[in-house]
Amino acid sequence: MQEKEGNEIDTVMSSYYGEEQVTAIINLKVDTKAADTIAEKVAKYALVEDVFLVTGDTDIVVKTKFHNYNQLKRFLVDEISNIDGVKDTKTLMVVTTFKERGKIVAESQEPNK
Repeated sequence: MQEKEGNEIDTVMSSYYGEEQVTAIINLKVDTKAADTIAEKVAKYALVEDVFLVTGDTDIVVKTKFHNYNQLKRFLVDEISNIDGVKDTKTLMVVTTFKERGKIVAESQEPNK
């Protein structure tokens, strides 16, 4: 039953994102004593753009860009889940970017006014 639900979610996500690039914000809850080590490990992945150690309900925030949804899924399942000390992950998939790295990103490609 759970596998069937997972396959349905994969189908929906793949149909929504297709083969388009996916930007994701991955929030990690980790063993606090290992937070620095985990952040350093995550930062070494080429697909990872930014890694922040933060306060609050989340310990580490990771910004990544993938070629497609399946690559994101493989990264979470094969890489992040196998790092010792990672207790939980929450992944937010970006729908639209309005500003990135200090630059306004116009979805319609219209010049800024």
